[in-house]
Amino acid sequence: MAKYSTECKLKVVQEYLAGHGGYETLSKLYHVSRKSIEEWVKAYQAFGDDGLRRSRAQQTYTFEFKCSAVECYLSTEASYQEVAIAFGLNNPSLLARWTKEYRNGGVDALRPKPKGRAPAMPRKKKEQTKDLPQDETAQQLKALQDENLKLRIEVAYLKELRRLRLQEKMQSKRQGSSAASEEKFQLKDILAVTGFPKATYMYWQKKFTQPEVPDEREQIILAIREEHKDYGYRRLWAQMRNLGHKINRKAVQRIVQKLRLQVHSFTHRTRKYSSYRGSVGTVADNLLNRRFKTSIPHHKITTDTSEFKYWLQGEDGKSVVPMLYFDPYMDLFNNEIVSFHIGKTPSAMGIQSALEEAIRVTADCPYRRTFHSDQGWAYQMKSYTKRLKEERIFQSMSRKGNCLDNSVMENFFGLLKQEIYYGRVYHSYEELKTAIEEYIIYYNECRIKESLGWLSPVQFRRKHLAA
Repeated sequence: MAKYSTECKLKVVQEYLAGHGGYETLSKLYHVSRKSIEEWVKAYQAFGDDGLRRSRAQQTYTFEFKCSAVECYLSTEASYQEVAIAFGLNNPSLLARWTKEYRNGGVDALRPKPKGRAPAMPRKKKEQTKDLPQDETAQQLKALQDENLKLRIEVAYLKELRRLRLQEKMQSKRQGSSAASEEKFQLKDILAVTGFPKATYMYWQKKFTQPEVPDEREQIILAIREEHKDYGYRRLWAQMRNLGHKINRKAVQRIVQKLRLQVHSFTHRTRKYSSYRGSVGTVADNLLNRRFKTSIPHHKITTDTSEFKYWLQGEDGKSVVPMLYFDPYMDLFNNEIVSFHIGKTPSAMGIQSALEEAIRVTADCPYRRTFHSDQGWAYQMKSYTKRLKEERIFQSMSRKGNCLDNSVMENFFGLLKQEIYYGRVYHSYEELKTAIEEYIIYYNECRIKESLGWLSPVQFRRKHLAA
């Protein structure tokens, strides 16, 4: 029994022709594949109602008719249904079966087969006639011609592959290659020798001939990279989603690879500044103990010091390399920089001024705060520890020589240096200071993070306060 009745097919076709729905709409409505509906419409347009019926009558087709239909399908780019309609067949599966038989058994597979039961006793072979040697010669000649055709196609195929490789290598020099074969072969012979399915050949031929449509997503990605030069494909994808564009992450990755927008900033490594000078004051316990996460703004604050180089020319003409020291304070709730100090020397006054600003900004915290740092000399000073006690702030310090206890701040220093410092040369203190100050604003307000739901630290804090 047919899966779909003639009445069902006719109803679907009439609704399509009446404009009540397209292929996709009718496919979902009647739970029929889109391809089936397309075939029904073409069959109805060619044969009317008869094109939708399954005839039970045993209709026979001549050997010549079968050969012509198969030859037409293999030598052209038409589909089974298109060739079937051209030959008056309302059942394309017949043509598909003939083509399969031809590929498996050659032309003889299309000849009419003897009817009836096979004889129980094998018949004796008829005596060979005098024309038999001529038949054998003709068969051998046909086999040699087929073999010769196959070898010529293989040679032409290999030459074409070689030409394409040379053309790709010499494209920059705009040089061609005369190694391509000028012989013309039929499509069926080429596909038979190469073992390439016709459906795949037709698909790629249509794809290559389609005009290239400009992708608006590429322009959007280029505009984002113009503003955020160190965004990889993940942040580009997240930024596009934030802007309201629905796109798959892998599609963004393909566009980035196509436009050669890969980020190469995160490659340089150098030594980090160490402010440890031994026990010069009070060393606090590691209260934070790598528990960096908190759901309360301004509850946990961490700090550290890092150094930057800039190049000056001395009076004797030689290069002088002074240092710049950066002391930021970070809120572990959203990794926002709440205060910082930049100076030419690692001074206690600079750290103290940044501490005062951090205390002022975080004063709205309803719980007792914790300020974490390493065991640097400035954080062991009496003035520093006394100021924390006055504000009833817990002081926490990393273990000696263990940077992982303050990994969040170390990670921030790495991002800062990779994105604005490594690979660039600063020729003045003011130039380097301005670059760091601008980056802090960019980092707090614009640079999105996956851990914050693809929001910037300021956006994340505002969203939390509005909730």
